[in-house]
Amino acid sequence: MKAVVQRVKNSHVAVADKIVSRIGQGLMVLLGVSEDDTEKDADFLVEKIIHLRIFEDDKGKLNISLMDVKGELLVVSQFTLLGDCRKGRRPSYIKAAAPEKANSLYEHFIRRAKELGVETKSGVFQAMMEVSLINQGPVTLIIDTKDKNTKEK
Repeated sequence: MKAVVQRVKNSHVAVADKIVSRIGQGLMVLLGVSEDDTEKDADFLVEKIIHLRIFEDDKGKLNISLMDVKGELLVVSQFTLLGDCRKGRRPSYIKAAAPEKANSLYEHFIRRAKELGVETKSGVFQAMMEVSLINQGPVTLIIDTKDKNTKEK
């Protein structure tokens, strides 16, 4: 699973010119699911993201998490994160999960975040979406579960 995580002042998703989800301060996550991802990968990634210390404390240091600031989470499915651009000019999406599996793990990710007490909103799976955000910092991170440290939970 790959995620692009952006710390935002606010963010929203529109489909057919109608806003379907909106958050205030928090994190906007673009989520890509690969063919070999599992619920275990989704669980790891949710825990990692909501506990990342990327919000400023009272001294201006990036030292507190989404959970600490009681921020919101906006999750948008994006299979293009699995695009392989190493050959030619047209990305290959052969490693991206089939839609049924991708949607199942996307929904699992959202459900798990909610279970952990995070106010979580989402885009519309497989829809043509317009994503707007104000990135604070800017703070943007890329996390790939294939790179996870085996010593972590």
